[in-house]
Amino acid sequence: MSKQEITYLVFGIVLVLALIFDLGLLSKKGKVVTIKQALWQTLFWVGLALAFFVFMWVEEGQSLALQYLSGYLMEWSLSIDNIFVFILIFSAFSVKEKYYSRVLLIGILMAIVFRVIFISVGVALVERFHWVLYIFGVFLVYTGFKMFTADEEEQFDPQKSKIYSMLKKIIPLTNHDGEGKFRIKENGKKVYTTLAVVILMLAGIDLVFALDSIPAVMGISQNKMVIYTSNIFAVLGLRSLFFLLRGAVSKFDYLQQGIAIVLVFIGIKMLAEKWVNQWVGKNEQVFISLGVIMVCIAGSMFYSIFMDKKNAKNENEAQQ
Repeated sequence: MSKQEITYLVFGIVLVLALIFDLGLLSKKGKVVTIKQALWQTLFWVGLALAFFVFMWVEEGQSLALQYLSGYLMEWSLSIDNIFVFILIFSAFSVKEKYYSRVLLIGILMAIVFRVIFISVGVALVERFHWVLYIFGVFLVYTGFKMFTADEEEQFDPQKSKIYSMLKKIIPLTNHDGEGKFRIKENGKKVYTTLAVVILMLAGIDLVFALDSIPAVMGISQNKMVIYTSNIFAVLGLRSLFFLLRGAVSKFDYLQQGIAIVLVFIGIKMLAEKWVNQWVGKNEQVFISLGVIMVCIAGSMFYSIFMDKKNAKNENEAQQ
């Protein structure tokens, strides 16, 4: 058995055991998840991802391990945007808090399946047509610029989205949660409840976000194992991160700009790959990418907190 096969095997075993542990001990069906529980669950998934980073360092070497860590941090930071949209979806369809955990779990597991398919297609395209990377690079620069200059007043409306419009045409829907069921009989016909709609929308929206995040990770590494593992670990941590940040995600007003800078940086790096490789070694590139990601994400969060406090202080002074 090769080193890569051992790594995949360990990853699969850890993933199954972690899901059993998370579902059996950290999560209870029909129960509201508290901030304290969400914190422990978040620490559990982040700790597991970092433990896998150590394992990769020992098994695969420094370079691939750092590529994995960079990819994981990139996906983890982009997932905060997912959470904001997830909050809007739950609110738009009036999902009861006791159903949040189960709906999120199923939606995220579906999202992982879609991502695996998307990654497989993307990697196959890049291996066969290397110039596809340049298309991804242009797309990331455009996306980053658009994200940086986006109007804060623009609001995503789940019930007016293309995904919801498509679902209404494909499957029969009802406008209530069916007391926690996904499909019920109504007037003699089988219809899908709002919970089923929310699950499909979570998976669909995550796939839309993957159009940005997966090319971004491919800009850091083209190694299949790095892309798969960093994506799956980041997405699996989404559920606990949702409960932890749902009240605080709106506090980071400038996080979007920080993520946008990272996307533009990686896009330019992909476009200038030929020249970058001549001047900077692969290991150094990974360190630089990791540094830029950490500085931009942490910097945008701290700046958001600083500006929030400054605005609050100015408002208090104005009222006095």
